[in-house]
Amino acid sequence: MYKRTILIVDDEPRTRQGLKKTLDTWANGEYQIITAANGEETIEIMDKQKIDILLTDIRMPEMTGLELLKVIKDRNMSPIIIVISAYSEFEYAHEALRLGVINYLLKPISKKNLIEAVEDALKAVEKQERAGMIEKVVDTKLVDVSAHNPSNRIPIREALDYINNNLKNDLTQKEVADHVHLNPSYLSVLFKEHVKLTFSEYVTRRRIQRAKELLMSTNLPIVDIAEESGYKTAKYFIKIFKEIEGETPSAYRKNNNE
Repeated sequence: MYKRTILIVDDEPRTRQGLKKTLDTWANGEYQIITAANGEETIEIMDKQKIDILLTDIRMPEMTGLELLKVIKDRNMSPIIIVISAYSEFEYAHEALRLGVINYLLKPISKKNLIEAVEDALKAVEKQERAGMIEKVVDTKLVDVSAHNPSNRIPIREALDYINNNLKNDLTQKEVADHVHLNPSYLSVLFKEHVKLTFSEYVTRRRIQRAKELLMSTNLPIVDIAEESGYKTAKYFIKIFKEIEGETPSAYRKNNNE
């Protein structure tokens, strides 16, 4: 199972080991706590593995903490960052905040303040991951449907709700039209007018959206995800998924769950 990793960067061995010891005791094996003595070592580590939380000293020889943060930002690495400093000069704090730091701890750091800062950072990691997942699975055309807000047309709102709640089942335009007490041809016209997609396009996009959510959040086999998303065969599901997403469901899962 993946363990979140916390990296402590400080050029003073005693400080580095003291922080590690405190966090090791607090983590009780639940998180991986590792250390680096300088910026160069930090970059080497981050090139090889994902770092969830970075605690870094501001003042270090050769590469300062702020220079390290700039390199990380330039490389599009996005750990949650906590800065440690014995200096309370405003410009350091100001520059650190500009570089995406969420907390600024002044030495000497109490165990309580350190643990509180790391717990806050863990919440931020989870929030960042949820936001990333939503961004990856969202279908902009479906977002547009919500933005157009067709709720002023009650039959359309009811039709959308019925589709969304029955994605796993066979869905025909006639069945949905019967549910909202409309002629199927009239529903088709209303649907295109208010949803900006045909009935079948909307159903397909909602099914693929459901599949993406399951691929990202579960370990279900592809055949089960196909069934949960309303497809009778995995072969047909894979074909439709690839047409819309440009890759197979397996590739999508692998690329988005690194």
